[in-house]
Amino acid sequence: MTLREDWEFRGLVHQITDETLLERFDAGGITVYAGFDPTAPSLHLGSLLQICNLRRLQLAGNRPIALAGGGTGLIGDPSFKASERPLLSSEQLEANLAGIEAQLSRYLDFSPEAGPTRAILANNADWLTTLPLTDFLRDVGKHVTVNQMVAKDSVKTRLDRIDVGLSFTEFSYMLLQGYDFYRLHVDHGCTVQIGGSDQWGNITVGTDLIRKMAGSHAAGLTSPLLLRADGQKFGKSEGGNDRVWLDATLTSPFALHQFLLNSDDATTPSLLKFFTFLAREEIEALEAATLAAPQERRAQRTLANEVVSFLHGREAAHKAEGAGEALFAESIAHLDEQTLLEVVADAPSSTVSLSELREGIDPVDLLVRCELASSKGEARRFVEQGGVYVNNLRVSASDSLGEERLLHARYIVVRRGRRSLHVLVVV
Repeated sequence: MTLREDWEFRGLVHQITDETLLERFDAGGITVYAGFDPTAPSLHLGSLLQICNLRRLQLAGNRPIALAGGGTGLIGDPSFKASERPLLSSEQLEANLAGIEAQLSRYLDFSPEAGPTRAILANNADWLTTLPLTDFLRDVGKHVTVNQMVAKDSVKTRLDRIDVGLSFTEFSYMLLQGYDFYRLHVDHGCTVQIGGSDQWGNITVGTDLIRKMAGSHAAGLTSPLLLRADGQKFGKSEGGNDRVWLDATLTSPFALHQFLLNSDDATTPSLLKFFTFLAREEIEALEAATLAAPQERRAQRTLANEVVSFLHGREAAHKAEGAGEALFAESIAHLDEQTLLEVVADAPSSTVSLSELREGIDPVDLLVRCELASSKGEARRFVEQGGVYVNNLRVSASDSLGEERLLHARYIVVRRGRRSLHVLVVV
């Protein structure tokens, strides 16, 4: 399958300035860039699409540039934002840049062995923070009219809101990003910028600047944004409460695996196309399997394994999958302590004394104590029906639960039915 056929199948093209671009990508030899915003010390799952797109283009014989926004990060992109972003301090920005640059270097091939497709990691602070304001206004600003800038959808949405407005700082952002494209064109021969559909206005400013300042042709391509049910960007929220990070210390491989495993049937096919490198035949087979037997969640399991493998390695994906299965299996006793705590992280917990455990606890009393039953009568019925487990071993009414049940000498996992969990912690 050609690159055009692959990208069309995956639905990766939302807007494009040049209909011949995909064929030229197929021929190879094009330098293309995507920018990454350093608003946090890690990229999040919403950034993964452009990382995968750069990787696809590199595998097709093109040279990718990953641009870290050390300069534009001082301002913040206003594109389709409901309000102005808080400005980052220089210290915060430097820490964030260090984190995302390390991540990007893992997902693209920066080695000399890549030859002409060797990826480049650039930082726009190298030119934006050293460019005199008067030079910028004279050499760049004169090529873009305010009429053009105001006409961009990303600006209009904010100007139409009198309660928020748009500061001059944010208004200047598209000029800075356009100048980035120009500099990468002059310095590295970059002729294409890719991004999410919210970047279309900024990208076209860049193509115009290259035409006017360098007399050259440049192109842009955007991919559709993946949105959640509430309309917010996938993998990211304005409140920051549900971001799924690419940094394993911020979102563990297990938590990422579980997040993707819980994807709904309607969204999963798009996630497989956007976030994996599986062949068309494999993706279509998984779509068919979802329609035939949705309860088996084959597509979601494959998605979770592929994404975790790409980001953190096959071993991490295998471990995450095993940990998820252990949540309902006797193998929970074999998990290391950190993984065990990740597996039961969402479960309520309470404490128990070691002396009380040594005396033994009645399963019926335990169920009421853990609020997994509203009364002893209800608890007794749950136990007699065989629906109560301690560390995933079924318990009976005659059992006495003691110190020997502890995992890592400190935890007991109590489960009623399939999903109701409680963790007892020894103090």
